[in-house]
Amino acid sequence: MTPAENYVVRAATTADIRPIAELIRPLVDARILLGKDLVVLFESVQEFTVAVNDAGAVVGCGALHVFWEDLGEIRTLSVDPDHKDKGVGHALLEELESQARHLGLTKLFCLTFEVGFFSAHGFHTQQVVDVAPEVYAEMVRSPDEGLAEFLDLARVKPNTLGNSRMVKTL
Repeated sequence: MTPAENYVVRAATTADIRPIAELIRPLVDARILLGKDLVVLFESVQEFTVAVNDAGAVVGCGALHVFWEDLGEIRTLSVDPDHKDKGVGHALLEELESQARHLGLTKLFCLTFEVGFFSAHGFHTQQVVDVAPEVYAEMVRSPDEGLAEFLDLARVKPNTLGNSRMVKTL
């Protein structure tokens, strides 16, 4: 990205889903992000926020997924390598946090290899799942893989080796 190039952060549309899939493909191939079928990306379009450059290309994306009345996950935060260190990731995360606050969430979770980035934005590593037993009993019934990661369930261990569980109180 040249200094003169700008980008806009906005809600994703269905037209953005294929570019999002292409953007995250290298990270899925490298086992940094969990892969999602195209149909799953389309089903969750309303969770995604994108950064779009002057040419209309998606240069970054991220999603906010609600787990519980006060808890959500930052998912699939990715920036095109040519646009890293230009504030795109920061702008996306700020927007996702704003959406979380608007929804009434007070805590965000992410599972990431990018500990430095998330630490710089107020997240901290957390080894122990911090939810009330009755909430845990409800959450464990969800088929959502991200929630299973948050709960540290054994069935997701092969997908999460090396990741750090990070949380932030809003």
